[in-house]
Amino acid sequence: MHAPRVTVRGGELEGRTVGGVTAFLGVPYAAAPFGANRMRPPQPVEPWTGVRKATEYGPTTPKGDYPPQYQPLFPEVVIPGDECLNLNIWTPDPGASGLPVLVWIHGGSFMNGSGSVGAYDGSAFARDGVVCVTINYRLSAEGFLYVGDDVANLGLLDQIAALRWVRENIAAFGGDPDRVTVAGESAGAMSVTTLLSMPLAEGLFSQAIAQSGAAAHTLTADEGRTVAKYLAEALGVPPTREAIRDVPLDTLVQAASDLVTEVQTAADPAKWGRIAASLLPFAPVVDGSVLPAHPLEAIAAGQGGDVRLLIGSNRDEARLFLVAPNAIDFIDDATLDAGAGAYGLTLDALDVYRGNRPGDSPGDVLAAVVSDWFFRIPGLRIAEARAAAGTAPTWVYRFDRPNIPDNHGFGSSHAAEIPFVFDTINREELRPLIGDNPSQAVADAAHAAWVSFITDGDPGWAPYTVPGRPTGVITEKVEEVADPSGDEREVWDGIR
Repeated sequence: MHAPRVTVRGGELEGRTVGGVTAFLGVPYAAAPFGANRMRPPQPVEPWTGVRKATEYGPTTPKGDYPPQYQPLFPEVVIPGDECLNLNIWTPDPGASGLPVLVWIHGGSFMNGSGSVGAYDGSAFARDGVVCVTINYRLSAEGFLYVGDDVANLGLLDQIAALRWVRENIAAFGGDPDRVTVAGESAGAMSVTTLLSMPLAEGLFSQAIAQSGAAAHTLTADEGRTVAKYLAEALGVPPTREAIRDVPLDTLVQAASDLVTEVQTAADPAKWGRIAASLLPFAPVVDGSVLPAHPLEAIAAGQGGDVRLLIGSNRDEARLFLVAPNAIDFIDDATLDAGAGAYGLTLDALDVYRGNRPGDSPGDVLAAVVSDWFFRIPGLRIAEARAAAGTAPTWVYRFDRPNIPDNHGFGSSHAAEIPFVFDTINREELRPLIGDNPSQAVADAAHAAWVSFITDGDPGWAPYTVPGRPTGVITEKVEEVADPSGDEREVWDGIR
């Protein structure tokens, strides 16, 4: 191992090289978001003197715990410290030039996660010629509180600040600022499609990847104020930014986590409205300024149209939310009928799902319905809107592994694709989600498709068009399939 050095705008950094990959970890891209900077837009980094060691992950942003049923599946990293707006970089050669760049925005319901999670280790991307960057951004109320003042979507502004930092500094690590692909999963993918729709993000990336998340999951300004009202009530303070900011940080984090637990486990639709279905009380808010319009509307009007997009979802997304709490086997036909109805499906439409799954349990069928409502259909609406607007190409994928018996019943559930995309399947802490014998062939296929897209702008199958709807179905290989599960897609027309 040796200690290479680079110079960025803040000063000189010292990283580490192991196995042909050089990493610079915990590099601040904005000032610490505390004190005078608390709940305000990100501020520039204070330059440092001397050489700053960048050999360990930096502080994580304030966050609570995942609900108990998900904690074994998503090992959290918690690192104390104020300089939590930081990023990590893996490069094949800091002395190179013109290398493609991947910037990864983590998921976690806008409540959890960090760029330091082991599944996101960027070494395999660097091994294959890509400069990989993973970022932190403010979460929960710190990042997405909206009270109707002139401050909104601080988490998105953090992401934009990180992308600007990459544009200004990535050449020092061998990367090409004009070859940046921004990518993310779940809340990270929702962030990516939202960034795609935002004038503030123009010119910061030329390609985008959205894994299991799309622009359907935003809040209106009224919904944002409703969340702030309930949060303030829980804290016993007025629903103003100043009053909420004055609450001790740990108290605020816990209250926000309790609010999310309520929404995700026992939400009253009369109280929460649409949020009871979206399950995301903290999310990007269409405030009219930072986020001027609903992302899907902006994308349909051509915003982000010069950016190539890879978007898709996993076959068994919602099994995560039914298997983890041991609920899937307790769902009967009446519960299935009611659940599908709550998402807008008629019994005739539900029969399409049942007919395609003879012998499956009602819980299995409900998982397929929820997977489409929450993840697949919103992604396809983005692809359809871009196709209609005549934008740069969009590619659609579906990830179909692991199979259900191979990973404790989860199948190709939400987040299962990430270790295969990053080729980090050998990490022991990922076994509860991806199984004890994850397929290297699947990792090879998925990772190669991502590297191909990031490097050459083409993942290896035809761009999405209507009516053909070519889709890359990822298993131990990548196969182009025309409109997979098209009969189920059609039942959502006019509903989702």
